[in-house]
Amino acid sequence: MAGLLWGVAVVPAAVAACAGAMKPAALEGAARAAPAVRCRAPEETAAYRVTFAATWSAATHPEGFPSDAHFSDLIGATHSADWTMWAQGGTAAEGIEQMAERGKSRPLDREVEAAIRAGRAGEWLAGDNIRRSPGSVSLDFKVTRTFPLVSLVSMLAPSPDWFVGVAGLDLCENHRWAPERTVVLYTYDAGTDSGRTYTAPDVDTQPREPIRRIEWAPFAVGGEVRPVGTLTLTRR
Repeated sequence: MAGLLWGVAVVPAAVAACAGAMKPAALEGAARAAPAVRCRAPEETAAYRVTFAATWSAATHPEGFPSDAHFSDLIGATHSADWTMWAQGGTAAEGIEQMAERGKSRPLDREVEAAIRAGRAGEWLAGDNIRRSPGSVSLDFKVTRTFPLVSLVSMLAPSPDWFVGVAGLDLCENHRWAPERTVVLYTYDAGTDSGRTYTAPDVDTQPREPIRRIEWAPFAVGGEVRPVGTLTLTRR
């Protein structure tokens, strides 16, 4: 069944082939489904390809859509359940602030390196950007039994501090590596800049506000909060 993650809809690609198996459904939630026990998948490692398909366009989000709409590098980490890169309702660390406001990888990369040294993260992930939205980009990576979770982020630009991503997505389902996961992406406000439009002047938010999903214009259209893309993670 679909699991609850940080405010995104998650759709498993396959359901166990057994009598009474339930049809997968997209769910949304604001609570992370961290694994209760360590992953015991038969294989120590599993290779995945993640594809970020951006659908954000003038057709989907017409209000003030920027002529230079793009996304920064797709970056993140594999990690265990005792480390968090970002969380809905949490406060953005410096790495998330610089990613969300400037599209920078640093100091988020150093925060991940510190987690790796502490034995809480496995690998720093760094992919390309999407120079023009709509568009897509892919990134290959590996997870392990020790580090079966993946967190990814990318700045939606131009913007004050808006980004997309997934937090703590567990790829070890019932002690088996998931064949495929699809995450519907909504836009988040990092809580570090008070701007309300794509090209608003910098207005530093002090104290920082919690990270939250944007449910107002320009991402709410006709009363509906519209997604800006998907992440599809496929085992290789």
